[in-house]
Amino acid sequence: MISAVKETGRDRAFVICNYIYVFLAFIIVAYPVIYMVSASISDPKLVAAGEMWLWPKGITFEGYRRVFANASIWTGYGNTILYTVVGTLINLIVTLPAAYALSRKDFVGRNFFMGMFMVTMFFGGGLVPTYLLVKELGMVNTMWAIVIPSAASIWNIIVSRTFFQSSIPKEMQEAAQIDGCTNMRLFIKIILPLSMPIIAVMGLFYGVGNWNSYFSALIYLNDADKYPLQLVLRQILVLQEMSAQGGGAIDASSAAALNNKAEIAALVKYAVIIVATVPVIAIYPFLQRYFVQGVMIGSVKG
Repeated sequence: MISAVKETGRDRAFVICNYIYVFLAFIIVAYPVIYMVSASISDPKLVAAGEMWLWPKGITFEGYRRVFANASIWTGYGNTILYTVVGTLINLIVTLPAAYALSRKDFVGRNFFMGMFMVTMFFGGGLVPTYLLVKELGMVNTMWAIVIPSAASIWNIIVSRTFFQSSIPKEMQEAAQIDGCTNMRLFIKIILPLSMPIIAVMGLFYGVGNWNSYFSALIYLNDADKYPLQLVLRQILVLQEMSAQGGGAIDASSAAALNNKAEIAALVKYAVIIVATVPVIAIYPFLQRYFVQGVMIGSVKG
């Protein structure tokens, strides 16, 4: 019978230091989240005075009432869900076949194509040429201007290629080809069913990116009815801040009114942040293992 390894004083000190480090990291990460949630339902006067520093005080849901009373919020939610679903599907349709092709050693010119792909990670055409291209393709002010230019991430293609190289047995592919299976049928019927981990990882990576994306909409969309949630919330924050700032010479009553507007603007700001982040925060704990798995896949050299 093998005896257990005795824990030394250095081992115990190392474990204690790890617990302390993890606890401090948790505080650093959790405090801003708790503060935002508390500030979004607290009396803005108490927040501005610094009396609310962790738990909510003077609970009020005025900020959320003002946010959800805005019909554009619901339109933005619908647009963001649409862009996220369609964009993620396009991302997977482009990324997975490209990654699988580049993982095949019998693919002639794969090193050349991989080199060309990697060049785009360091050099881009720039915003103006990209906008002119999108305009010439007739995609300005359409959903396609949001989902097509970002259809593939080279880094995600590399991670997926590494998965195919390290997790799909070459012998299985050779056996399928001996049985007369074509490359397309091999990919659809055999490779994809065995690749659910990387499909889930890529879906999550692309999905979160599409959910948080706003810059493409800011550049390419002109119709407010097509704005995603992030851009709608940005507009609300800008309008609230401009309304709170006012301008010109003011008397005491006007100053009080502007101060009240500033407090409401701060309250709305925190409510807007929570509205934009809660969906992702709520989903993440259930899918955390896929994010961790994605990091491990990317750590294997392909």
